[in-house]
Amino acid sequence: MVVSLPRSSQDTLGNLLDRSSFSESLGRRTIYLVSFALFLLFSILSAVSVNISMLIVMRLLGGGASASVQAVGAGTIADIWEPGERGRAMGIFYLGPLMGPLLAPMIGGALAQRFDWRAPMWFLSIYAGIMLFLLVFGLPETLPKREPPQPYPGTAVASNDLQRATTARSMKEKAKYAALLFKRFIADPLQVIMYLRYPAVAISVYSAAIAFGSLFVLNISIQSTFSAAPYGFSTVVLGLLYLAPSLGYLTASLLGGPWIDYIMRREAKEASRYDADGKLIFLPEDRMRENMWLAVTLYPGALIWYGWTVQYGLPWIVACIANFFFGCGSMLVFGAVTTMLTEFMPHSSSSGVAVNNFVRNIFSSVGSIVAQPLIDVMGNGWLCTTVGLFAWVTGNAAILALRKRAPAWRVSMDEALGKGQ
Repeated sequence: MVVSLPRSSQDTLGNLLDRSSFSESLGRRTIYLVSFALFLLFSILSAVSVNISMLIVMRLLGGGASASVQAVGAGTIADIWEPGERGRAMGIFYLGPLMGPLLAPMIGGALAQRFDWRAPMWFLSIYAGIMLFLLVFGLPETLPKREPPQPYPGTAVASNDLQRATTARSMKEKAKYAALLFKRFIADPLQVIMYLRYPAVAISVYSAAIAFGSLFVLNISIQSTFSAAPYGFSTVVLGLLYLAPSLGYLTASLLGGPWIDYIMRREAKEASRYDADGKLIFLPEDRMRENMWLAVTLYPGALIWYGWTVQYGLPWIVACIANFFFGCGSMLVFGAVTTMLTEFMPHSSSSGVAVNNFVRNIFSSVGSIVAQPLIDVMGNGWLCTTVGLFAWVTGNAAILALRKRAPAWRVSMDEALGKGQ
């Protein structure tokens, strides 16, 4: 439990100490290399931990280092694919963050059962090393050409002038440089949270966050329910039960992405939106069509279905079918929202995804903490019904608000961002 507990907290930490603002200036590749080098280091330190405190701290730091891939990775997708083709690409990309929490119990459980708790940590170390090697030799820079970073204040001054500079002037320049460093490494990363002041961003982020929180309630329930009577499954079998939602993610990723791209093209053609070159003009809110209405009904309904299935001890296959549909519905939400955020903020796409990850991981942390106590008090049936109905009502309200108000919100946000936020 300790080895896996910090996962959502790791991601929250990683998105709070956001690297997306750095990736917009330093480049995506630089952030990937630094992040995976740190992930490799902290994974090795986790494997050789001498006490529980060291293990928890190293796991938190390791997760914080690797979390940048979620935000910066979505920015890479936005760099490469045009909006009309981005849905499919984002769907495939999003399989990583979603398949990880579902495959990890199987791999980690099997390794821990066969060896000991250090085995999953060494597995992560080997994985991090392989990924770092692939990044170094196989990943080009995708960020469009950017302006060179600002030089050290005063470096453009002639050497003769520098020699004549007074001590007071030198101190003033150093103070300005210190303020610049503070802004770049402290203020700018934290400023990503301020994007939530824009209604279009806040509502989009909430749509994904409530689905992600529901996912972690489901994950905790699967682990606790199927390990106890009347099921009593072993650790390895418990891990295999996560294949059901994983197949749902895979299905929605392969089919949902092209579906969303089709919707985008259809809406643009029906509205006769063409630029001077005759290319279709796509709008972010076009992603909130029948795909999202279906998604925000499918995953809450599947969660309620699962809850009452295990509440009455029905065969495990019935619960797995429900979890498959949960995976389909939630994946449609994640893919649409993530892509939409990159389009609401095209010049800082990674920052938009970072604030989404930050908020959704808060929801997942809360879901992970409260799920088991609530299961003990309410039972799976009523807990899943409560969470499912809340997600359904608020999810539909969010879509309705975006459908009606997104154009006006987008225009006002574009004006505000154009003025330097």
